[in-house]
Amino acid sequence: MQTIWLDGAEWLAVLRIGLGLWWLESWRHKDRKGWFERGTGIAWAADIAGKHRWGVVRTGFRRVVEPRPKLIAYVVVYAELALGLGLVTGFLTPVALVAGLLLNLLYLTLMIHDWAEQGQNAMMALISFVALFAMAWQTWSLDAALGLFL
Repeated sequence: MQTIWLDGAEWLAVLRIGLGLWWLESWRHKDRKGWFERGTGIAWAADIAGKHRWGVVRTGFRRVVEPRPKLIAYVVVYAELALGLGLVTGFLTPVALVAGLLLNLLYLTLMIHDWAEQGQNAMMALISFVALFAMAWQTWSLDAALGLFL
């Protein structure tokens, strides 16, 4: 593989780190007080799920999220932080990539009719997929330094 400036594994590390920074930005700009104290994030998602044309989304949201809105708010917010930190540092990278891919697919499914969000979720899912199968933890990562996932 020929590349300019960096080698292929280093470019994959750049892609992985960039994805991690994207997750950290998602976490940073969240109104955590609103999410945790007023339930704004889950209320917004409930509104979208309640109007969703796919019954499985409405039913799944009612069964999984509605009974435990505070817990799910913490899970979503801190999952984004954990994904960002894991990808930037390259720690447990395959786990972070799979979890991020699943979270983006959940977001994509929930907001299937919101075109403003679809590009972001589709691109983040694509980057996760490529980074996972290209093993983007081989360079500039704690996983490589610790000899994990070789």
